[in-house]
Amino acid sequence: MKTFAILSLALLAGFYAEAQSDSAKSLFQRGQAEFAAGRFKPAFELYRKATSLDTSYIDAYRALGQSAMEVRQFEIARQSFRKVLQSAPSDPVALEGLGNIAFSFRRWDEAISYGQKMLDLKLGRRVNYIIGKSYYEKENFGAAFRFLDAAYKEEPQNAEIPFLFARSFVEMSNYKMAVKYYLEAIALDSTKAPWIYELAMAYSAMPDDKSAIPYYERAIAKGYKVDNAVLENMSSAYIGAGMPEKGLAMLERMLEMRPADLDLLYFMADAYYRMGKYDQAITHWDKILAYDKQNARSLYMIGMAFQKKGDMKKGQAICDKAIELDPSLQIMRREKQGAGM
Repeated sequence: MKTFAILSLALLAGFYAEAQSDSAKSLFQRGQAEFAAGRFKPAFELYRKATSLDTSYIDAYRALGQSAMEVRQFEIARQSFRKVLQSAPSDPVALEGLGNIAFSFRRWDEAISYGQKMLDLKLGRRVNYIIGKSYYEKENFGAAFRFLDAAYKEEPQNAEIPFLFARSFVEMSNYKMAVKYYLEAIALDSTKAPWIYELAMAYSAMPDDKSAIPYYERAIAKGYKVDNAVLENMSSAYIGAGMPEKGLAMLERMLEMRPADLDLLYFMADAYYRMGKYDQAITHWDKILAYDKQNARSLYMIGMAFQKKGDMKKGQAICDKAIELDPSLQIMRREKQGAGM
């Protein structure tokens, strides 16, 4: 009798498993209909139930991953696609899904790994771009260039690709090449004010301030936020391009908002000094001393300005006092004397 009981239980278990499987398939089919109609949330729930009933149902896990992506349940999508790969290591949907999730969440090593598998299997879309940008984010510019170059051939209208080249060259302090690619990126997409501003900064860094100025102005016209850093960069460009009056006028407006900014005061004083406007230079270095009486460098430069004005005795006395405060300025005196300043 025991044998018959065991056989009966085994048969019941088999029937139960089959019923579970039939139920999972039914749920999966209902999910497919919901997904096809664009009703992703109901489809997601149906696929979840199907996989809970049949944990070996790979088609349901694949569909669950896709629907989870649509309803922004990315960790569930990730786990579902991984389940698919356990049974089907070359599954294109799962590989692409995992690559996109890794890329979106800045898991660069994972994105590269899945991307490389897709390339090897000739699967997926925009794979070279995903790998190239991932390498860029890891600051491996050599590898980034290889994949971004391939991506650019696939997507010649994708303005972000030359932009990433430009950014890479900036990171390597190769501003001339950066300018080349910024120009390409802006030619493809002229709406990006931050890109235009970065182009202006790259020109300034070359240095080519004359070329930088139109792009600073264009970036602002496109809506780039004007703050003190922008005004300072632009004013420096105007000064470097031989338009010091315009640059200093901008700095004077900045000074009204930041009257105690010692770096700004020193920069302005130095600009006036180089222009030969020694009284204005002295005025700005005096403002620094009003905040910091021990600022020996500003005191020394006031002495130099008086000497440039022709008052050698007073200027040398002020320089000597500055050197007493900071003996290292003696080197500065020798350098300036050697340069005939």
